[in-house]
Amino acid sequence: MNTTTCLATMALVTVAAFAATDTIAAPEPAMTSSGAQVFARSCAMCHTVARGAPPKLGPNLAGVSGRKAGAVPGFRYSPAMAKSGLTWNANTLDAFLTKPAAVVPGNRMGFAGVKDTAQRAALVSYMTSLPK
Repeated sequence: MNTTTCLATMALVTVAAFAATDTIAAPEPAMTSSGAQVFARSCAMCHTVARGAPPKLGPNLAGVSGRKAGAVPGFRYSPAMAKSGLTWNANTLDAFLTKPAAVVPGNRMGFAGVKDTAQRAALVSYMTSLPK
């Protein structure tokens, strides 16, 4: 085998290895739409769900289902959220996560919402399953 043939073979093997790696490493569709994954992408920068953890930029969301909006002790909510009268459940979370500013005008959350219905449903399911 001459040098040119050897280099060409090495290049093909390298390209094939990269192609196989890309295929193997690609996430499965179900993984990208799970509630935990949606939370990690959309919410985790500002919120935690670890029980007893201090708030981040937003309040801790552990046990959010059944909680009154604006009720985490020690977190400074916007007046709009504190006065919203909402209790978080699957319906209120779905509406809020669709378009937060429409459900609680004047809230401080700088998040436009989760437009994809399936991803939002997975996120709501995840959030309502979080232990208190």
